Amino acid sequence: MTQRLSDDTCRKASDRKVTGLPWPQALLRPEAVWPLSEGAGVTVAVVGSGVDDTAGLLGDRLKRTPRPFEAGPAADCAGHGTFTAGLIAAARTPGAGFAGIAPQARILDVPVTDRRGNTTPALLAQGIRAAVDGGARVIAVVAVTASDSPALRSAVRYAVAEGAVVIAPAAPDGAKDVAYPAAHPQVVSVAATGPGGRPSGPAPAGRVDLTAPGEALTGPGPGGRGSFTASGPSYATALVAGTAALVLGSRPELSAQALVHRLRSTTSGPGEPVPDRMRGYGSVDPIAAVTAVLPEERRGAAAPRGRAAAPGVAMPPAPGPSASGAAWWLAAGSLAVVAVAAGASAVVPRGRRRQWRPGSYLAPEATGNSDTDPV
Repeated sequence: MTQRLSDDTCRKASDRKVTGLPWPQALLRPEAVWPLSEGAGVTVAVVGSGVDDTAGLLGDRLKRTPRPFEAGPAADCAGHGTFTAGLIAAARTPGAGFAGIAPQARILDVPVTDRRGNTTPALLAQGIRAAVDGGARVIAVVAVTASDSPALRSAVRYAVAEGAVVIAPAAPDGAKDVAYPAAHPQVVSVAATGPGGRPSGPAPAGRVDLTAPGEALTGPGPGGRGSFTASGPSYATALVAGTAALVLGSRPELSAQALVHRLRSTTSGPGEPVPDRMRGYGSVDPIAAVTAVLPEERRGAAAPRGRAAAPGVAMPPAPGPSASGAAWWLAAGSLAVVAVAAGASAVVPRGRRRQWRPGSYLAPEATGNSDTDPV
């Protein structure tokens, strides 16, 4: 049965165990570059509803900042922050197909929402500044608002000036509204795709820089070791943030500008011209992002502002059998299941209407974070 959060209800733990390889992981194949980088030494801030590591997938790699207000006893009442943190950096565990994109990255938990997952520009501004001061080089802002503020603009500028990359969803989960902070030009704005690379959900009203899988993703939730399923651009944002951690784990000398350029230059591009309105520079590619030799690197020249053409790729070790051929049949299977479940309400909570459900793949309803005051 689908859960709906009330003012005094937190997300219940799932008892569902998923041992297969989730389709986004099979498609992106991060394990192919884990011999080169697992994101060790890189701190990724998750600015959202908090992180509950009851499942033990982050361990001593999880650090916390204080909550800006009292949000109840649970580390993550809504469940959203726990899920996104797992997509970024959950450890590899025996018998489980799922792992984070960068399974050795550090997570800095920066809670900025009330217990139902709502936030404000002021809280986001506080969170971004706390992430920078906490040493994060990658800041995944997975809670969004529909409005801007001088404080939020100032916080984004502060992060960029301090050398951090800010990554955020182009729209709220299940909606097409302009979302902040992604509407700021200094922020990497991410949209979601489904199996086959097609855009997932409503077309974002705002700018798109990159895309990543964001439909029917599997990951951890609060309160237990069971798996949940979720869809939306906030989860695609987590996969881009994990890829950024992989790159910095391999190339810690990169500046924030060079890191963003590398992510844009190594995508599975949408064709020309770029950026495309719905796909930006294309889908993030962890293998190419870590291994590609960009044209300016061969020439020894400064990185151009735009997208590099035809980067050469230094091939990593061949992937193991878990990835061989799996992307195609898993993607096809996910498409079929998503189609069957298209009428169901879904996924990660926001306010009273946002839903979350353990187990099978579900289609998201039209929800997103709001600007309501914390309670």
